[in-house]
Amino acid sequence: MARSKISDPIRVLLIDDSASIRIAFKKLIAEDPGLELIGAAPDPFVAVEMMRDRLPDVLLLDLQMPRMDGLTFLRKIMSQRPLPVVVISAFTKSGSEASFKALELGAAEVLAKPSVSTPDERREAAIRISDAIRAAVQSRQPRARSARVAGPIQVGERHTADVILPRIATAPGFSGPPVIAIGASTGGTEALKVVLEALPSGLPPIAVVQHMPQHFTRAFADRLNLTCRLHVKEAETGEVLTPGVAVIAPGHRHLVLRRSGKLYRVELHDGPCVARHRPSVDVLFRSVAQAAGGGAVAAILTGMGDDGAQGMAELHQAGAWTLAQDEASCVVYGMPRAAVELGAVDRVATLGDIAREITARVTREDRKAVP
Repeated sequence: MARSKISDPIRVLLIDDSASIRIAFKKLIAEDPGLELIGAAPDPFVAVEMMRDRLPDVLLLDLQMPRMDGLTFLRKIMSQRPLPVVVISAFTKSGSEASFKALELGAAEVLAKPSVSTPDERREAAIRISDAIRAAVQSRQPRARSARVAGPIQVGERHTADVILPRIATAPGFSGPPVIAIGASTGGTEALKVVLEALPSGLPPIAVVQHMPQHFTRAFADRLNLTCRLHVKEAETGEVLTPGVAVIAPGHRHLVLRRSGKLYRVELHDGPCVARHRPSVDVLFRSVAQAAGGGAVAAILTGMGDDGAQGMAELHQAGAWTLAQDEASCVVYGMPRAAVELGAVDRVATLGDIAREITARVTREDRKAVP
């Protein structure tokens, strides 16, 4: 059901059997005037009764509940009356597997159960919840309307990549060893699956940032590794990237690539969120611009917000070849749109064509030799 006015708060219904989690989410959602919690149900049966009186714009759904588990309820919702859904998951092996299944069934985002023991943790949890809810709404709204959904509340200072990696000018024509960088957010788990499964083995090393909760990135990488010709793994600090390997930034840490002779070495950094995210696509892209220059190929995929747009502009200025997913195939056309509007994109392609475009570019016979 469409909201009556664009300025109306986004109506949120929370379904979680944990009283402490319901209390935590109530407090965090209350901090954003653009959100309205219309109910907090301990299980899907109570939630259905609440929904008879008032339909929410977004469901926050726990997956592990008595009486009816979240996946069963999600299947019913998506088959009977699809709504934007944000999954709430504890990090366990079964929890992560259920979360990925939920994304396959149509959930827009996954949130880890929040830790709010410090002011910083509380602030970051509020940001993650606010962004996830808005991203879910945009994933289900018609294109023209989704672009007009009210922006997220600004919680604290918004940082640029400068807080992790100072900007430096690269020499004109500089070109390091070939490397591929990819950034994604909402809808990115499925988009990355499409792209990485279509890439052949033996390509230059690949570094990926997907906005995802801490701990879930390892399970995500392991799942992709089972179906890709590439070797896909969670990035580890100090490791040297090699051809045929794709590394995914761990949730909660920024991924930086450093040039080491004719190779690239991984650095993982703590520190503030950049463009509201940690890991941040802007941080990865800036590091690749500085380390690889014209030797890089970069793609920005579906996602809400503008993380990665400024980094892609720096890549473009350094001579890298840049690619963006097109609006029609994006779950949320936010990050690619921002990069296109900055004039940072060499080519726009549908999701199904991105792997082919990347492969063609990095395998060109006339590619310049690396010094």
